[in-house]
Amino acid sequence: MKIAVLSDIHGNHIALKRCMEELKKRDIKKIIFLGDYVGELAYPQKIMKMLREIAQDYECTFLRGNKEDYWLEREMGGNSGWREKDSTTGMLYYAYKHLTEEDLKFFGKLPYVQVFHFGDLPAVAAYHGSHNQRGEKLRTNSDNSKQLFDDTDAGVILCGHTHIRKEILGNGRMLLNPGAVGMPLLSSGKSQFMILSGENRGWKHEFVDLEYDVEAVIQELNEENLYEIAPCWTKITEHMLRNGTISHGTVLNRANQLYYEENGRWGWPNLPEKYWEQAVKECLKG
Repeated sequence: MKIAVLSDIHGNHIALKRCMEELKKRDIKKIIFLGDYVGELAYPQKIMKMLREIAQDYECTFLRGNKEDYWLEREMGGNSGWREKDSTTGMLYYAYKHLTEEDLKFFGKLPYVQVFHFGDLPAVAAYHGSHNQRGEKLRTNSDNSKQLFDDTDAGVILCGHTHIRKEILGNGRMLLNPGAVGMPLLSSGKSQFMILSGENRGWKHEFVDLEYDVEAVIQELNEENLYEIAPCWTKITEHMLRNGTISHGTVLNRANQLYYEENGRWGWPNLPEKYWEQAVKECLKG
């Protein structure tokens, strides 16, 4: 038995297409998606169309990530401050306005957690961030990673969200992060996913790295004027696509800190662009 595990697509339809080509080549029919389907890149409607087509041809499980919660909360009347030409909320506004009622209903039906049982193989538990919350990051040897091992009997635990590939061992079990399809960190610009293979009453995993047309993705950022809609956020996106070393969260935290140092209070989500620009200059060295 072989199962593909894909996480954090974030709107990268070009990378997802490359991953699906590889799955077809390997004749893999089962897919677990760990959430965060759109968010940072152009043409989110293309990803949603692709997901519907994939669901028709493959045996798929879709989980909900923190991005899906953002869109659903906005639909319920929250986050009304999202606006264009704003590095903090511009991409949220752009992605949300391209989602259809069908897309939002799809997100609303997705579970946060799924536990899989495949015959005599160890159980597999899947999350986006962790068992506690979608936005929690599980890092090697961190307290929350150890707690997760204690809180589940599953032999394999799958999680995404950090965009960083990980293998964490504990109590005779594995916690695996496949990295990210669309916006990976520390991947030299390659798309990432993982294959689980059930053999001899146990699981083996293979991390897969794929080259794809990164420059075409960046060209779409220009086509959709995302450098105007979310100026600094999109600069970070471009950096991640090409180099994959600094995350949006890292730069956001620095922009918040700069605001606090000057104003004595936290500025999120209304962070003036000058703090973003300074944070980008410092973090991206340019």
